[in-house]
Amino acid sequence: MAGFSRFGAVSKRLEEKFIEGNSVTEHGAFERSDTVEFRIRVPESTLGATMEIFFDETGKRKRFPMEKIGGKYSVSLNMAKLCGTKKTGLFYYKYRVLTEMGSFDMKRREHDLIETYNASDEEKGDFQLLVYEKRKNPPTWLHGGVFYQIFPDRFFSAGENPEKENAVMCRDVKKFPDHLRVKKNNDKNNLFFGGDLQGIIAKLDYLESLGVTCLYLNPIFESSSNHRYNTADYRRVDSMLGTEEDLKMLIDQAKKRGIGIVLDGVFNHTGSDSVYFNKNANYPCIGAMQSEESQYASWYTFKKYPDSYESWWGIETLPRVRSDEPTYRHFLFGKNGIVRHYTRLGIAGWRLDVADELSDDFLAEFSSTVREEKSDAIVIGEVWEDATNKISYGTRKHYFHGRELDSVMNYPVQKAIIAYLAQGDFALMRRTLESIYNHYPPEAANTLMNLLGSHDTERILTMLGNREVEKLPYEKRAGYKMSAVSRKRALALLRLAVCIQMTVPGVPMVYYGDEAGMEGYKDPFCRLPFPWGSEDRSLTEFYRKTIKTRKKEELFKEGSFMFVYADADILCYERRLKNEKVVIIVNRSDDEYEVKTACEGKNVFTEEVQTTFALKQQSFLWIRLPDASDYSAFVKISGDLKK
Repeated sequence: MAGFSRFGAVSKRLEEKFIEGNSVTEHGAFERSDTVEFRIRVPESTLGATMEIFFDETGKRKRFPMEKIGGKYSVSLNMAKLCGTKKTGLFYYKYRVLTEMGSFDMKRREHDLIETYNASDEEKGDFQLLVYEKRKNPPTWLHGGVFYQIFPDRFFSAGENPEKENAVMCRDVKKFPDHLRVKKNNDKNNLFFGGDLQGIIAKLDYLESLGVTCLYLNPIFESSSNHRYNTADYRRVDSMLGTEEDLKMLIDQAKKRGIGIVLDGVFNHTGSDSVYFNKNANYPCIGAMQSEESQYASWYTFKKYPDSYESWWGIETLPRVRSDEPTYRHFLFGKNGIVRHYTRLGIAGWRLDVADELSDDFLAEFSSTVREEKSDAIVIGEVWEDATNKISYGTRKHYFHGRELDSVMNYPVQKAIIAYLAQGDFALMRRTLESIYNHYPPEAANTLMNLLGSHDTERILTMLGNREVEKLPYEKRAGYKMSAVSRKRALALLRLAVCIQMTVPGVPMVYYGDEAGMEGYKDPFCRLPFPWGSEDRSLTEFYRKTIKTRKKEELFKEGSFMFVYADADILCYERRLKNEKVVIIVNRSDDEYEVKTACEGKNVFTEEVQTTFALKQQSFLWIRLPDASDYSAFVKISGDLKK
């Protein structure tokens, strides 16, 4: 019979970790000042054990003998001493036990990370350990909050701003624009719907009612395109969005409602049509492409002047900036630099575009500059992989060592949620949840931008629905809508996705319109206007209720995370704080399950107190229990259903 019992699911762990007697087994990142006890369960015939640690930066190995304590072996390590002359570090380790039958290494199975003993070898271990320095004033104001991402041109129009000469305007937001049905038209990125900063101000009451605490805005600086990732002038808010005074008003009005503003910082490249490069000679100054004597020439790398130059992914309209060039750094970080200027306006922080293409030194100076202006500002990087062990252009990145990023966009968990709910890939789900929340420092985990979709992905509803759209040519993807049957199924799965998004560590991010039921394949179809007046109000209310319920639970702010169980039908994990826990169980199957608790538990949504809970098909439960209590979940057989 399908299902699990909690104690049976978690009793298989061979490794435990403690700080001053308190269990930190789920953690793999520790402060430099910590002393951690590592404890392992061993075979009965064990004669001795050692812990072998590999320092990623230097390639050096260290072996630490372990002491037998009862039926287990233990060793305590001070993190500062482990790092030696370095302040921080990334390590890999394994345990080697000597038995009467030979030596064996404890490692993790690749597909589910369960610990097992295997024949010993000379490979480095696959347990990861990160030693970091804790930030003095972390952005704890974001804990327990909710991000909302807005693509400014597509949200709402309330101003009377001038239109650009090259703009193709579409004011009818309810009609799919014919302009987008032809791919070569989309490639121009000149279709505008008129969304602006005044429009965001006009909808602040709606955002507040939804439970939003922080707005992440896609680029707002002057640009010739609708996406504005090809910046033309960092010193000016794009005229079609409004003015700097409008930005300041948005910041101030949002702050009155307890909402912060995070801006999108695009500093790896500029637009070719810009003050700095000036390829089209649209600006009065001398740009880098017009003269090698330009004050901006040193910002760019020319292979053969002036027509051949480095650009982002080979896109000529996005010439890449040499981000470590001193004059560019001064432009951004100087006394009156761009980063200081907008931070002083009162924004809550920055999201850094393509952070993996910016050097560690750049990221450290960026964060230091931001924190000098606002001590608890948030700096979030666009990183699509595990940020603790990311290698970019042959270099291991140090995002979470303490000087660079506060957190990142949580794409690994987003991909795992979709793969699990749409395809039942529970192995990926387990592996991702356990690795991400083990590898990341708690401060980074608690401020993760937990997204289900963004301007760079398909709409979450589309990803969970009929995937036939992937096979269609561009012209047929335009305006594509799921069938009623597919949409109904996708909406049921979306509610489960939101449940997971809202309960794993981090800050859930709602991409504008997801709560209204918007569909859409990849860019440009994931960037259509918000359907004001045509929202799926039932779905919006579900988001509102889920966010409100989440905010009531303190443990969703900073509680620890513990994975319990997953198969193709159900997923279970816990959030724990002090002596309480909330058990999250998700049922993606067409079967009904029965959840039984060893003592009375409280349904967080309904506030009913009982010991038996019905987990219906495509549904979820949040149950509050004492920390040490047991529970189980098993599928109901037909006889039970008849009763």
